[in-house]
Amino acid sequence: MSASKIELVVDSGFAWITLRGIDTKNSLDEESVVQMLAVCDQIDSDPTIGVAVVTGEGNAFCSGAHTSVLAGLRGQSEDLVRSGLGRIYEAFTRVLELKVPTVAMINGSAVGAGVNLAMVCDIRVADRNAVISSGFARLGIHPGGGHMNLIARATNQSVAGALGVFAQKIDGVRAQEIGLVWTAVESDQLKPTVVGMAQHLASDPALARELVQTLRDTANPNVAWINALEIERERQMWTFTRSQTGD
Repeated sequence: MSASKIELVVDSGFAWITLRGIDTKNSLDEESVVQMLAVCDQIDSDPTIGVAVVTGEGNAFCSGAHTSVLAGLRGQSEDLVRSGLGRIYEAFTRVLELKVPTVAMINGSAVGAGVNLAMVCDIRVADRNAVISSGFARLGIHPGGGHMNLIARATNQSVAGALGVFAQKIDGVRAQEIGLVWTAVESDQLKPTVVGMAQHLASDPALARELVQTLRDTANPNVAWINALEIERERQMWTFTRSQTGD
């Protein structure tokens, strides 16, 4: 039986999702996508989990689609290419849909779809020396998976252009300066930093799930403030009554 490519460890309210594959810098292929979907389903169905952390094995976060996946799509029909790429997209779109707050713990290089995986998380913490690179354009491939939109949502169009069009590489420190990650720390401080930021979520999974749903429902310029007020009102009222109802 082959080794798991996506490892899940649940501990004290934390779900630690680790991409495994040191020899490929934790790339994504069909097997890892299937396992990622299963892991996400497990997290959503476990009410004791309050936060999920995505990271990579070794000194890489995720190098994107495995080279065999990309090579296999060259010269194929439009339908096959669409299907093949869509399968890789499922790995990070499913993380986006998780019912708990998500943290990308960027422990090393994040490239291509690996950047997408980091960007769909609610917040990102990076190793100061981690390399973040779109990678697509320099390989003669157009970015995919809503790549530049994800970057622009967290930063701005200029940053999205720098990474997606001009194929610039940045480290964790620069990523913090431009808002791509929340903070960049030394490698030995990555996990303690994440735990410190999310401990209250792990300790109160019910509140964690309400908080992140409100974030996703309201932190959008297209949502009117008065509508956001009402969404928050309902969930704030719940925090005062839940001890009485047992919910």
